[in-house]
Amino acid sequence: MSKKFVLLFSLLGWLSGYTVKAAEKDSIYSKQDKVLEEVVVTGARSQIDPRHLSQTISIVDKVKIEDGMSNSLLPLLSEQIPGVFVTSRGVMGYGVSTGAAGGISVRGLAGGSGRMLVLIDGHPQYAGIFGHPIADIYQSYWAERVEIIRGPASVLYGSNAMGGVINIVTKKHKKDGVYGHVHAGYGMYNTVEAEASTEIRHGKWWSAVGASYNRTDGHRANMEFEQYGGYARTGYQFDQHWNMHLDVNATHFNASYPGTVDVPLEDGDQEITRGMASLGVDNHYAYTSGGMSLFYNWGKHYINDGYIPSQNEQPLDSRFNSFDDMMGISVYQTANFFIGNRITAGFDWFRYGGKAWNSYVSEEKQGEKTELVNKHENEWAGYVEMRQEIGRWLTVNAGVRADYHSRVGLEWIPQGGVAAHLNHGIELKASASKGFRYPVLREMYMFPPQNPDLKAESMWNYEIAYSQHLTGIGLHYGINLFYIDGKNLIMTLPNPNGSGMLNQNSGKIDNAGCEAEVRYHINKAWSVEGNYSYLHMKYPVISAPEHKLYVGGGYKQGRWNVSTGVQYVNGLYISTEPVKKESFVLWNARASFRALEWLELWLKGDNLLCWKYEILDSYPMPLATVMGGVNIRF
Repeated sequence: MSKKFVLLFSLLGWLSGYTVKAAEKDSIYSKQDKVLEEVVVTGARSQIDPRHLSQTISIVDKVKIEDGMSNSLLPLLSEQIPGVFVTSRGVMGYGVSTGAAGGISVRGLAGGSGRMLVLIDGHPQYAGIFGHPIADIYQSYWAERVEIIRGPASVLYGSNAMGGVINIVTKKHKKDGVYGHVHAGYGMYNTVEAEASTEIRHGKWWSAVGASYNRTDGHRANMEFEQYGGYARTGYQFDQHWNMHLDVNATHFNASYPGTVDVPLEDGDQEITRGMASLGVDNHYAYTSGGMSLFYNWGKHYINDGYIPSQNEQPLDSRFNSFDDMMGISVYQTANFFIGNRITAGFDWFRYGGKAWNSYVSEEKQGEKTELVNKHENEWAGYVEMRQEIGRWLTVNAGVRADYHSRVGLEWIPQGGVAAHLNHGIELKASASKGFRYPVLREMYMFPPQNPDLKAESMWNYEIAYSQHLTGIGLHYGINLFYIDGKNLIMTLPNPNGSGMLNQNSGKIDNAGCEAEVRYHINKAWSVEGNYSYLHMKYPVISAPEHKLYVGGGYKQGRWNVSTGVQYVNGLYISTEPVKKESFVLWNARASFRALEWLELWLKGDNLLCWKYEILDSYPMPLATVMGGVNIRF
């Protein structure tokens, strides 16, 4: 493996030399060319130019989110970000439990197992008992932008950030006034999208309120989905140094699980409610900045697992119930002690868990309950991260986290890397970082394979990256190469000390690959973009494609906004025992026309080639689907 990395560094060095020489021959690359100004918060807790980070960070901005015309953020991330893939099973809705979709994987690490952390404004979002993200919560109408770290971010965010982080940054208008937006649409399979939001800012005070309603009959029988929710956010800036904010949101959805096409299911119904609240205070000074935030997440699940009529099964006399919650506090402060130096120190405390039980509905047992789990765990952590600029061309990053779990014990998490800033917008980066995931309550305490003696999963990610921003001609491109070495993955295997099955730390990760992306603004009206990822897995897992390619383009001029793209997926594992792969090509298109200053008409089509394919085994995806509607702005 060391020989491979020597070759990779040599290749990137040759590329950078070649690009500089080519740029020097062309007068368009003058000394006035500068990298596009942008900042991120996900890789450093506070705002920072991403050029100074050694991690691979991608940004999906507000324009991309609105042009995507999707009620969910996840399809857009799967399309726009190389190495990221999201499972799906229908027109709308992901569901939970058996047969659910919405699993987020990055570089072959599946978020359905809690190895990909989703944040909303920096706060962890996952089910307290099961430890995985709830895909139907992540809606586009409240998102200002999304920041994605491809690779471990456990030094800053702890467990579950093993494979990467998706941080949804919510809307907050920066100019005084009242701003509103209504999005409504109707399409095939009786599908409805409706969202409304308003943002108000007056001096030092701002607020945002929104609500949504989405539903569909689905493209198969017993696949209905209905969702409604809302959010409210407010904040106040005390002075130029201090501000505070308060956020509240809640979402409820009803989903039906139809079973596979070969073995249809009846009465597979789910009623899910999720909520979140947070309170934060931030400070910003010339040489120091930081903040403190408190948050509370909760969820209530009511699930009928259904029955299979073709196998002469009868309706179940019990229903699965659970209430989970997660609360925490995060405190951090950044200081610049001397020129080019930045040190961040922070502390996190999380408490998560809940209770689950079966409630009986039959006449014989009505009112009876069987407890499955009633448990909470605590996690304490402290971390320090240092960044040092050496001259104008090199930044060195290093950090370490000490994380203690009330059941599992202590984990040490280091990371380090360098970022070189060369002429003509060239960036070279190299990093090594450790990620980890604690076992969740389900794995330790629920159902027959449970094992309370499980240890944490862990992995090392080694990565090198090359990119170039050529603002003079509107071009950005980049490529990164990575290798992942993981151990102690939790698997269900035969019990070595007795009969039956047992959860054990026996799995391994040995993944390698490359990711590339390019964006080119031809002129003010036309733009093209593309991304590609290749993944080699020594130990294959489902929902991780070997090849993923996206090529798209857009036109914005006057009243028109048109975009289209083609996504190619090859070598997608939908089953490993036996091995079963899927490949497909999807063509999607979006168009909008501004009929009036405040009124916009839109139309979108998905899978316009009518490709027959599956992402989950025995769950055929819909053929071409079309929706249309209006956007109203005031």
